[in-house]
Amino acid sequence: MTRARILSVARVERRKLRAQAPLRVLVLAGVAGPFAFALVLRLQNGTPADALFGTWVHQSGGALALVVLSFAANWGFPVIAGVLAGDLFASEDRHGTWKTVLTRSRSLRDVFAGKVLAAFSYALALALLVAVASVVAGVVVVGTGDLVDFGGRVLGGLGLLWRVVAAWLMCLPAVLAYASLAVLFSVATRSGIVGVLGPVMVALLTQLLALIGKGVIVHMLLIGTAFDAWHGLFADGIFLGPWLVSLLVCAAWIAGCLAASWRILRRREFVAGAAPTSAWRLPVRAGVGAVAVIALLALGSGVGPAGVTGARLRGTLLTEFRRLTALQQNLLGHPIPATAHYRILPVCNKRGAAPVGPGDWSCTMNVYVVLASGQQPLTDTPVAYDVSVQSNGCLKASSPPNYVGAPMITDTRGRRVVNPLVVIYGCFNIL
Repeated sequence: MTRARILSVARVERRKLRAQAPLRVLVLAGVAGPFAFALVLRLQNGTPADALFGTWVHQSGGALALVVLSFAANWGFPVIAGVLAGDLFASEDRHGTWKTVLTRSRSLRDVFAGKVLAAFSYALALALLVAVASVVAGVVVVGTGDLVDFGGRVLGGLGLLWRVVAAWLMCLPAVLAYASLAVLFSVATRSGIVGVLGPVMVALLTQLLALIGKGVIVHMLLIGTAFDAWHGLFADGIFLGPWLVSLLVCAAWIAGCLAASWRILRRREFVAGAAPTSAWRLPVRAGVGAVAVIALLALGSGVGPAGVTGARLRGTLLTEFRRLTALQQNLLGHPIPATAHYRILPVCNKRGAAPVGPGDWSCTMNVYVVLASGQQPLTDTPVAYDVSVQSNGCLKASSPPNYVGAPMITDTRGRRVVNPLVVIYGCFNIL
């Protein structure tokens, strides 16, 4: 039975992976890493402010788990995929064991499917292990404090917990896509080094391409973009459009990489596991192809509708700033009177460029205090923010203390809490 043969191959491959030191190192790092990160933050006052929710890591365990997720998405998951799947097929070429493997009543198809199944199962298991460790580390070391989401609302308790768990689960398809890419590198190059490092290089390329181009088409077609889909869970009005697109993109990457890998492997001649006859032909071809692909992606990064626009940026900041202003005043014991309200007029411009696309922006929130309906504004207080916007629609807006106060403030209960207006994080739907 083909299914039984595939499962037997998968069991053998998983046993081989468990016997290797890299897997043990990954398990140890996946469990100990989040706790070590949390303890280091506990012992010093600094915060990873550039990461989403970074300023909240001393107050909310959920924020710590999401900061770890951001790091894992950029580097951790590609490394896991490369280590687990990047040498699966190349090792057979390197050790010359293909003839032995294929004479043990297992077809090439069974071996291919079994190896892929082993890599996928361990990649998912490791990703889930890191997720559990991150959530537990956040709760145990930091606590279950509240977190301000991308809409300026306060999240806590089960409402925050289910969003954090869902955010990790939404990244799993991209983990499998990177594992499929590692399989393709391993099969096509017959090099374990290329197979292991290939996904990491692709992740680096994705981050570089995210800095250029205003179009959404190329950005949405990259594997790494799928790790941004969870942002919609924390927005002002949950949006899942980018996640649905990322599911289709990841499915296409998985199917395409595995189909290409199987086609290459099926047409290969296994003569004592011999490597390609030329030591330079394949690396040269791979290098030329990589340069061509990078150039094509860079040129295409501006194709399609703009995901980041001034209107979307102003709308996001307007909603957040209004709610965060009320939150800050309540923390300080200065609630806004029932007969008054804030009228906020945001003005945003991109530095040195047209007001569209990712990059550095400057936004001024012109705040007018109105006492009652129909009265003229009593004051006009401009609050300036330096805003860094990414191609995925996420932003970090920071303002100096002379506008919004110190980074930490004392609330009405005598606690030192984060000043919600110093750094504002936000994400909007680029689709």
